[in-house]
Amino acid sequence: MANTFKTFLNSDIANVRTLLHEAIPITGTIVSGTYTDDGNIKTFAHGMFEAVYDYPYLSSSANHIFDITAGYSANSPLSASTNVQNAKKINIYNQHAQILYGYDLTGSIQDFDRDGNTAGGGDKMTECFFLNFSRLLTKDEIKKGSFLLTVYTGSDDLLTLTHELDISDYGAATGYKVNSPAGEYGLLLTNSADTSDNAVGHIYYQAGIAVLTASVFSNATNGDGDTDADDFCAFGGPGEGPAGNVDGIVGVLTGSEIDNFADGIRNRFENLDFNNTTELNSTIYFCRANTQDYNYSANPTYLTASKIRVKNSIPKAEPVSYITTVGLYSADNELLAVAKLSEPLKKSPSNELTLRVRLDY
Repeated sequence: MANTFKTFLNSDIANVRTLLHEAIPITGTIVSGTYTDDGNIKTFAHGMFEAVYDYPYLSSSANHIFDITAGYSANSPLSASTNVQNAKKINIYNQHAQILYGYDLTGSIQDFDRDGNTAGGGDKMTECFFLNFSRLLTKDEIKKGSFLLTVYTGSDDLLTLTHELDISDYGAATGYKVNSPAGEYGLLLTNSADTSDNAVGHIYYQAGIAVLTASVFSNATNGDGDTDADDFCAFGGPGEGPAGNVDGIVGVLTGSEIDNFADGIRNRFENLDFNNTTELNSTIYFCRANTQDYNYSANPTYLTASKIRVKNSIPKAEPVSYITTVGLYSADNELLAVAKLSEPLKKSPSNELTLRVRLDY
């Protein structure tokens, strides 16, 4: 136990920020509903989204991965009061748009802009589906440039999914956008050579939300030149539409419930990968024991018969102590934190020590 205290100087304190990354792979097997008996896909009576778990959601071992939903803008040509769940689809789109994209000067909710340039007008993504990732996965944010989603965008027949497509935030490590009220976001592209005008969605890093235009599942992506049913399967798997029928992307958005749309999207997942980010803030204290500091101890066992034990009865030996603990105190001498050394360090007038104490938060 030391009998003196030292005040930290400005040069004794340093603040450091460290970014830790973890790879998050999500396979299409899990997303499509691996545990069919018990169910790792949770639906709700309101029918506004589906929740995906990595294990049957009734199990205590289950972890929530993400929610999946879809909607369109009131400005969309698909919007009509006769559509199934029309009001809910508009509300879902508006909810995401107002949080992620904000309002214009008139106070109206802005539609998602394909290239992220709200001031320049341009093409709008008025029909979208949304992936809301769990904080358990994204931590503080998704690492820029690490997002990769692989999906199937068509089917040549009623049983086989085709047209595998990679969608990633290519170049976002340095080319991300900052004009969102929810933080930073990147454009989702199908090729590293694509321009912002060809973006098929956005990935919002701090919010942990991916927005993908529904047109990525249209015949334009499939390249078959038609608009028939092979462009999209309405229900859980290929060919599992109402009464055995399937429907194109427009028919799904207007004539099916959101749960059905989510089922179709899930079954077109091949893979999803990204790195999350944990921001670790640290304050480093350099505790300096100079030559004349901490050479004695106030511990009662330090003395025996008025003699220093560690001198081994040699009167002319230099005083010595063994440092085992560092205490950090407030200005009014209240103990705030304690750091323990792995082994005692010998301290005498002939040496100096600098102990590096890191406080993470």
